[in-house]
Amino acid sequence: MPVEPMLQTSGLRKYFGGVKAVDGVSFSMTGGERLFIVGPNGAGKTTLVNLISGYIIPDSGTIIFEGRDVTRLNLTGKVRAGIARSFQLVNVFWSLTVLENLLIAVASRLRVNINMVRGLESYKEILEEALELAELSGLTEVLEKKPTEISQGDRKLLDIAITLALKPKLVMLDEPTSGVATREKFEVMNRVLKALDKLGATSIIVEHDMEIVKRYADRVLVMQEGKNIGEGAPSDILSREDVRRVLLGGAYA
Repeated sequence: MPVEPMLQTSGLRKYFGGVKAVDGVSFSMTGGERLFIVGPNGAGKTTLVNLISGYIIPDSGTIIFEGRDVTRLNLTGKVRAGIARSFQLVNVFWSLTVLENLLIAVASRLRVNINMVRGLESYKEILEEALELAELSGLTEVLEKKPTEISQGDRKLLDIAITLALKPKLVMLDEPTSGVATREKFEVMNRVLKALDKLGATSIIVEHDMEIVKRYADRVLVMQEGKNIGEGAPSDILSREDVRRVLLGGAYA
């Protein structure tokens, strides 16, 4: 018996003036899958994630999530439906500690007043969940530090942990290893995917690093000029001649 897709997009389009940022993209994915989206700069990868997450609304096409049409839902509506995303640039409270950032994230989901940040530690449920997120993301050792005092890799992990505080069913990550030192990138991805697996979250990951894609992807979707030009297992899709020409001019193996 065929498995029903968790997410299904059909003919998604988003134009900005004469620029066809996303031009008729259709794909589906099942629960628990890791889908990596790749393509050259300007291919429409981030715009596609923005459409699915509700950050922007498509001009046409549909987005079906768990059997429900969520095409026109905004960012808040998508979060409530179980879809969340992180951004390429780290988006945290720089003047607060790692723990305080996590406390605020958990409190926001629970709709607890966050005017007194340090007072949140007195809420046992919020504190326990924040500490669990820290452990899950490998941030326990830096809880009392501010984001400016930790490595870029840990900043990325903090940003993703804040996204996971929403307890999404579908998590979208935009370039999670961007700006991370080469020696850190695999450690960061290992921690990220361990956390996603622990939470049982399905993931869509925009990534430019082909070493990361080959090592961690279940399936790869390739975009060019706003279109889905192919998808499949990494070993199959990345060996296609047309895909090799699109990605780095065929310079990678």
